Amino acid sequence: MSETAGPSGAQESYDITLPVKNYTPRHFLLEVKGKTATVTLNRPERKNPLTFSSYAELRDLFRALQFDEEVKTIVITGSGGNFCSGGDVFEIIEPLLSRDMPGLLQFTRMTGDLVKAMRACPQPIIAAVEGVCVGAGAIIAMASDMRIGTANAKVAFLFNKVGLAGCDMGACAILPRIIGQGRASELLYTGRVMKGEEAERWGFFNRLAEPDAVLAEATKLAEELSAGPTFGNAMTKRMMHMEWDMSVDQAIEAEALAQAVCMKTEDYRRAFEAFANKQTPVFEGN
Repeated sequence: MSETAGPSGAQESYDITLPVKNYTPRHFLLEVKGKTATVTLNRPERKNPLTFSSYAELRDLFRALQFDEEVKTIVITGSGGNFCSGGDVFEIIEPLLSRDMPGLLQFTRMTGDLVKAMRACPQPIIAAVEGVCVGAGAIIAMASDMRIGTANAKVAFLFNKVGLAGCDMGACAILPRIIGQGRASELLYTGRVMKGEEAERWGFFNRLAEPDAVLAEATKLAEELSAGPTFGNAMTKRMMHMEWDMSVDQAIEAEALAQAVCMKTEDYRRAFEAFANKQTPVFEGN
């Protein structure tokens, strides 16, 4: 880990070399099994809140994962029956009261950089959400590509409950695209809790699982994606992100170019050969 001085204290950074399976995080758990990396927020006694340090280490891990060719999918979850209770009240919220404006902006940009890093990852990210999933925890789930939840999950974007705006870490851009403008407005203006069944009905959760099975369900989905054409999956994620800023005509042209690139992959050839021989294709991600 290295530190550089900032206007309101040290801004941490973590030197994470590849492959990430050899890295031991300081502020959460990381396991790479096969082609899937599982990130577990691990402060169960406090419902897994984030600190300045865990924000920075998560950001740097996802930045490193962008270049890890061994990892094809990512699962993020929390320990002890909860996902994440957001920023730690005494380790983040209270210290921020004494920061000057440059120091506050340093922090808010750093938290946003975590979401940027997650969205820049070519690997699909699946959140396994149980119990409390609020504040920055709800943002991490939102920034994932898919979310498997439980009926007992409690999702809330609590920012206005502490006197802030709902526009935090990309919430006003990403959440409406998942659940629609009106529903996102309700959650961001009120900060109310969205329970698991409602979250599934609104489209925030892709589906529900039992609490003792939610991580297994997310891992199973991750493994299925890892066995697919992972170069194509990465292209899909990139195009879904890029096309937010495109017209329909621009998107159609961009997808024509992307699909032409994918047609030059060996996975495309493998799929044809397997079909011709009445076999199941075995993709290798190239």
